[in-house]
Amino acid sequence: MTTNKLYPSFNNPFLIRPSRPMPKEMAVIGAGNIGTDIAYFFRTGIPQSKLYVVDVVEDALKAAKQRFEGYAQKGIEKKKLKPEQVEAILGNVVYTSDYGQLKNCSLVIEAATETVELKKKIFTQLESIVAEDAILTSNTSGIPAEQIFSHLKHPGRTAITHFFAPAWHSMGVEVVNWDKAEADTIDFLLWFMATTGKAPIAASNVFSFLLNRLFETWASEAAWLLDKATSKEVDAVSEEFLGAGPFFVTGVGGGNPLTHASMTRRMAERPAYAPRKLLLSVDKWAFNKPRTKVDVAPETAEWIRMRFLGAVFSQAFDIADRNLGTLTDLNFGSVIALAYKKGIIDLMVNLGADRIKDIMKKFDAERPGWPKATKPVEQYFDFPRDILVDRMNGVTVLTIRRPQAANALSDHTCNEILAELKKGEADSSVKGFVITGYGPKAFCAGADIGGFVATFGDNEKGQALSRGNSKVLEFIDQMKKPVVAALNGLAMGGGFELASRCHSMVAMEKAFMQLPEITLGMIPGMGGVVIPYRKWPQAAAKFHTMIGKAERLTAQEAVEIGIVKKTAKSFPELINAAIAEVDRLQGNVPRIADGPVAIPEFTVPEDPKAGELPLSKEILGIIGGVINKAAAAKTLGEALEIAYLGAGDISCAKDCKEGVTAFLQKRKPEFGK
Repeated sequence: MTTNKLYPSFNNPFLIRPSRPMPKEMAVIGAGNIGTDIAYFFRTGIPQSKLYVVDVVEDALKAAKQRFEGYAQKGIEKKKLKPEQVEAILGNVVYTSDYGQLKNCSLVIEAATETVELKKKIFTQLESIVAEDAILTSNTSGIPAEQIFSHLKHPGRTAITHFFAPAWHSMGVEVVNWDKAEADTIDFLLWFMATTGKAPIAASNVFSFLLNRLFETWASEAAWLLDKATSKEVDAVSEEFLGAGPFFVTGVGGGNPLTHASMTRRMAERPAYAPRKLLLSVDKWAFNKPRTKVDVAPETAEWIRMRFLGAVFSQAFDIADRNLGTLTDLNFGSVIALAYKKGIIDLMVNLGADRIKDIMKKFDAERPGWPKATKPVEQYFDFPRDILVDRMNGVTVLTIRRPQAANALSDHTCNEILAELKKGEADSSVKGFVITGYGPKAFCAGADIGGFVATFGDNEKGQALSRGNSKVLEFIDQMKKPVVAALNGLAMGGGFELASRCHSMVAMEKAFMQLPEITLGMIPGMGGVVIPYRKWPQAAAKFHTMIGKAERLTAQEAVEIGIVKKTAKSFPELINAAIAEVDRLQGNVPRIADGPVAIPEFTVPEDPKAGELPLSKEILGIIGGVINKAAAAKTLGEALEIAYLGAGDISCAKDCKEGVTAFLQKRKPEFGK
């Protein structure tokens, strides 16, 4: 369970056990740009359900159908969709202006024009047609729920579900929890959005909710900068922080009237939010495509940065001070929904408290009346970035939530897992832990590759990175309470190293494990060349091929070896199995063998390859030496030390630099040159 009032039961929506099934029939009201994109998302997420696309304008329905077909065709061209998938997506869709056809829909999402009276009229009509337990939601970007739903007979089954463009692709969606919404309604929507492919975030029922406060604040503030800068200059500078500038985004989407309306509503909070009337005078701004080079005078660029950062930081402070959402969600959502290159709080951390204070002082001088920090700036930095913490049956469930990076491990991730393990180890109410990944695809895809660039040519930095990331694993080694890995999907590199360090492991039937570091000119640096051999020496030959050829290990093979205790067909079954393992290991946590282990010698072939990819003999030679020497080490500590030293040697190898650089440049490495 969670103690956060925005989340009725769990922070990880995949842990929710919904009280209702997936809808067999559902509808989207409004066939404009956003409505059509929401509808297409549902066709890809749950193509087995019947979907109604509703609009009073026949041409809008025809355009929606054409857009569906266009998206599907692009999916085939990019080899992301197969013909049979396209057939399912385009089939079972009804384009209609007849609300009466929606009588069997158990979920209806309204995406009509941002007008309160129109929305109220639509929901009044819907309530007279659908069943009393059908869930009704609005895609409004900023109108509070009570203004839309309070007049209804059954407001408990209503909520706001705010999507982000492009809605068919973006992972972001806000589920707004308001005082009349029933807990089951919010739970179902969080679970439903996650299950169909979104990364939902719960938000408070205030003007513009959580993430949209950042977006529309910057879109509005940009208009105020046009006295001293051009729209193209503003976009160019803002691209230092975001994937695209505000004038490009609003120009493509036609968002000027929406921004003006939203900021006008928010003047009820602060008069300083008043939008510029220019937003109602210009249909489209002059803008370039993102990443177009624009020469901006240094003093102008610094002024634009100050105004951009001052505006969005003020919102972050206000969100935190008023508890409008969690800082974890704000930081995460700014990346997956708003295309920030770093989470907004991570951006603050990188700048440092002194720089932030200077920015806010200058911003306040030019834009008085905006929110300010109410406590030392550093206090806003302390919160978990990458993990969600839940409690089930006395077990702490830790979920790595970085779906944008296949749940890869960052420094933050490792440190946050370690902190929660330490906290729970000292808490008598916690009997053990389950570590899992967010979503159906990945438990953890390894470590962030970009973090290795700083270690090139520096033995000590290579060792330090390996030792630092391994602190959480060394802590698990000596814990008295059991830690179980629940592999919801692939476990690669550091992900497999984390899972294999846990005291037990369960996995989805389709999960697999892999150590692909050799294809990047790297070594499994968190003990992956040591631990598997000591825990499962009977499978040493398999580990040789996993490390030396990047071969996969399926969940079924892992069961046969004894690595995985049980496989599951569904996520609820997986978590139940993991909790059962925690119960089984109470008072009997297994330990890794401390003495040397007899394994076949690791040898380097004359022409090493992983499939058709030539590998580095230089790197394999270092890895082989580490494996053989570590296996003969008298203690586990000595063996791990050998591995850490090997990581330092690898960081100084030319082929390591080539492998990592090639990966980041999305090309095949050319080892040995």
